[in-house]
Amino acid sequence: MTCEGGSFASRVAASLLRAIGLPELVTTSLEDYEALALKLARDPALLASIKTRLAENRSTAPLFDTARFARHLEAAYHTMHARVQRGEPPASFLVEALPAKA
Repeated sequence: MTCEGGSFASRVAASLLRAIGLPELVTTSLEDYEALALKLARDPALLASIKTRLAENRSTAPLFDTARFARHLEAAYHTMHARVQRGEPPASFLVEALPAKA
């Protein structure tokens, strides 16, 4: 769980929790953070269900698909290299979405 703040560094944990499918563990105030911590401490069944979802999502969430991430990064490198070879200046571009791991 995390308390999302205004700086980049303080939003990283919130982004990771959302990416793994656990947005309910993101709070926006210290009061909400404390309330959530107490709720989880007092409700073992709720905590267990969150742990179960985390374990299940590890096999399906793109966050943990490092091979797919590497393929996307390689595609970006190929695009950048091709642009340089054609004499084009640096520019933003999108990498086509690749299928998830099988």
